[in-house]
Formats: sequence, structure tokens, C-alpha cells
Amino acid sequence: MAVTPWSFVRLKLRITGNGLRGRTARIVVFVLGAVAAGFAAVVGYSVFAVPGLLDNPRAAGLLFPFGGALLVLGWFFLPLLFFGVDDSLDPAQFALLPLPRRTLITGLAAAALAGIPALATLAATAGTVDSAARLGGPGAAFAQVLGIISGLVLCVVISRALTSAFASALRSRRARDLATILLAVVAASIGPAQLLLLGLVNRADWDSAASIASIVGWTPLAAPYTLGLDVAAGRVWAVPLKLLIVLVMIAAMLWWWSRTIEAAMSGTAGSRAIGRATRKNDNRDPVARLLPRWAPRSRFGALTARETRYWWRETRRRAALITLAVAGVFLPLSTVFGTGGAGAGGLAVLVGAIAPIGLANQFGYEGSANATNLATGIPGRLEVHSRAAAHALFTVPMLLLVAIVTGFAAGGPGGVPARVGMLLAVYGFGLALVLPISVRFAYALPDPTTPFALSSGGGISKALPSLGAMVGALIGAIPVLIGAYLLGPVWTWVGLPLGAGYGLGAYLIGANLAGSMLDRRMPEVVAAVTTR
Repeated sequence: MAVTPWSFVRLKLRITGNGLRGRTARIVVFVLGAVAAGFAAVVGYSVFAVPGLLDNPRAAGLLFPFGGALLVLGWFFLPLLFFGVDDSLDPAQFALLPLPRRTLITGLAAAALAGIPALATLAATAGTVDSAARLGGPGAAFAQVLGIISGLVLCVVISRALTSAFASALRSRRARDLATILLAVVAASIGPAQLLLLGLVNRADWDSAASIASIVGWTPLAAPYTLGLDVAAGRVWAVPLKLLIVLVMIAAMLWWWSRTIEAAMSGTAGSRAIGRATRKNDNRDPVARLLPRWAPRSRFGALTARETRYWWRETRRRAALITLAVAGVFLPLSTVFGTGGAGAGGLAVLVGAIAPIGLANQFGYEGSANATNLATGIPGRLEVHSRAAAHALFTVPMLLLVAIVTGFAAGGPGGVPARVGMLLAVYGFGLALVLPISVRFAYALPDPTTPFALSSGGGISKALPSLGAMVGALIGAIPVLIGAYLLGPVWTWVGLPLGAGYGLGAYLIGANLAGSMLDRRMPEVVAAVTTR
């Protein structure tokens, strides 16, 4: 029997059905994903249809190029973050089958087009057809139909080509670490990007934005989504040219895909580079070089050095630090662009409250390895202090950077020391709450397929103590804020020592309490963080 693209589609559907059969949890996740995709499709359709309903060609000229470019870029980058979710599209699965390269490529592309993401993308971009029909009639609608179909093919081909090129590399531990870091950056950037976008919209020069949109519309990223607008504006001559741009881009991606798919099937792509990376001497690790120089020769120094190295090398901990760094810098910075610095100070205090959250489940990172400290009789206070010290070595410099950014945004360097004191006060009070919580509400983490994974469900209930600690840190900052208000200009000079002293005092109280709790509950903590 001849192998056709429909054979790959049926294989994909059968694999999906078999994976769901008799597995309630997977069915629930699949249904939730389908509902989320449907919701995104409805929202996308509605957004793209608004310019037509308002009879506003200028709004369509801004929305279609920028929205289309973001859509194509999303298809380009998401495989790097989530590769392996759809095993039926992994080229390595077909390594032993005598399939011609062209048959394999067309089949994999057809299977990708039959997936929920592709159908949701097609439904969302159908809103551009609605707008084109209202703005330019049937001719514009027909051109836009050609555009969204060619755009969808471009998205799928880009996605599959990238997946094929990095298929083998993404199976290595180093590449999974990179994907985790990218995921943390993307997740942490969502909120700041929204604030920055709102600020830029409020202060936008729409004539300049229209010029940029016109240029973007001639790139392969946005060309397919502007065909109907060209017909509506009387630029029919632009339609074949933009279609040619899109087809050339699709052909280039197919060529790239065909050049890498055999290596992806055999699992050899990038193996030499990976082999060289694995042969690197660990002594090149900057933390490994610096630790012996500053760590005191004591149990505290040894524990702090161990924790510092873990924060530098362990994937989930690094993801938490990167999330804090991105949020800490770009939250205030996005407010600076949006409001001229008026709200940067408040968001800086929020960053200080978020910073300790990385220790909310500090024992869960190591799992059953915590039994070593129990067996060797490490005092609870010593362990808590060493863990907090290692965390502070990475966090405090970030807080200093936040203080500098917000201080200059608010008018100059004179207020930077006081802002540092404020952040240290909030950070210290947050540690005072988070450390006891980490002892009392420890839970196990699964193997790190994603840095945000939780074991055995209950994500909301497990996140509540951390959220409570963050809110408590903000409440604990109220006395310092009142002091800053009452002291006025004097606070500029005394804010740093008073804030640092307040945070240090709160931290010592919370750390001693957590240490005492750990001495009593260490067996329970080990049992709670051990994966069963």
C-alpha cells in the first residue's frame, strides 16, 4: 500500500487516541488544551475582525502585519521550548522505515496541519478574511484566504524545520537546560512586555508605526496576512509579489528541513558539538573557581558553597533566578517607558517581595538527598543560614541593579541608597516568612521535565503559602514606607542603614524559627520531599 500524507494524519490521530485511552489525567489535560486552543482561536478571530467591523483600514494596516509577524515568530520559537510534546512528529520515530525523503516531509507536514495548534491558528487568522471582505469585497476576501493558507503552511514548515534541525541536540542535558532557561525568560517576560506595550501604545507615534507596519508587511513574516489589505487599497500588483516572497521562504524552509531530517532521524545532528561540550573540564565553571577563594573553612562555608554551586548549575534553580532577573529588571523598566518612572518604585518593592519565593520549597529541589544532612546531624539553624546565604549571593546583586534602574528612572542617583535599603527590608522580611514555610510546607518535585512542574497535582494549594509569603512581605514593608514618608528628605541619608537593619532583624527572627522547626521536623521534611 502506498504511503500518502493521509497515512501520517491517520497515524497521528491513532497515536493520540491510544495515548488517551484509559488515562483520565491525560484526557483532562487534552480537553483543557483543546478548550484553551478554542478560546485562543475565538479571541484571535475577534481581534482580527474588529478593523472590518469598525470600517477602519488604518487599524487593519497596523494589526495585520504586526499580529501576523508575532504569530509566525511564535511558531518559530515554541518548538525550541516545547519539543517532544508531540512524539508522533519526531523524525527519529521513522528512522527504520524505508520512506523517501519527500514522502516523509510531506507526511510530517500534513500531520502537523492536522493538529490542534494549526487548526486554532487557521481559525484565529480567519478573522482577517472577515475584515478584508468588509473593507474590500470578495476579491480582497479571496486574496486573504490565499494569505492565511500560505501563512499557515509557512508556520508549520518553519516549526518542523527547526524541530528537525535541533532534534538530536534537544535530547542532550545541556540543550534541555537551555530550553528551560528560555522558558523561564519567556514566562517572566510576559507581564513586563504587556506593561511595556501598553506604555508604548499610550505614547506611540502612529504615523511612524504605520510606516514600520508597511515595511513589515513586505517581509515573509507578515506578507501572507496583508494580501487582502493590498486588494482593498487598490494595490493588486502587490499580491503576486508577496505570494512569491512567501513561497520562496517556504521553499527555503523545506530545503533546510530536507537537509537536516536524515540526521535528525539517525540522532547524529550536533553530536560532535555535544561531545565536545561534555568533555569540557568542570573547572571552567566560574563558580567552581571562585568558591574555594571566599568560602570559610567551616561547616557553614561548605554548606554555603554547595548551595551556591547548586543555584548556579541546577536547572530549576537557575530558572527561578532567571525569572527573578527578568522580572526584576524589566518590570520597573517597562513602567519607566510607560509612565515615565512614576510607578517604578512601587514595582521595585514588589520585586523585593518576589525575590525570596525561590526558597519557598528549597528542600524539594534535592529530594531524598536531604537525608544526608539528617544522617550527619547538621543543625537546623546552620542549614537554614547557609541556604539563605547562597540564595542572597545571587539575589542581592539583582536587587542592587533594580535599585539603580529605578533610582535613575525617578530622577537621579541620589535616591539609590534609600531604594537599596527599602529592597533589603522587603527581602529580609520575605525571607523571615518564606524560611518557616519551606520547613512546614515542603513537597516533592518530579524529574525536571519543566522547571515549573509539581508532583501529584494540587498546584494551587501548594502555591498558596508562597503567595501568602509574598503578600506578607509587602505588608511587612509598610512600617518602612511609613518611616520613609515621615522622614522625608532625611530618608535619603538614613534609608540604607535603617532598611538593611530592619530586613536583617526580620531575617534573623525568621531564620532562627525555621532552624528550630527543622531540628524537630527534619524526618518529616525528608519524607515530604521524597518522590514516591
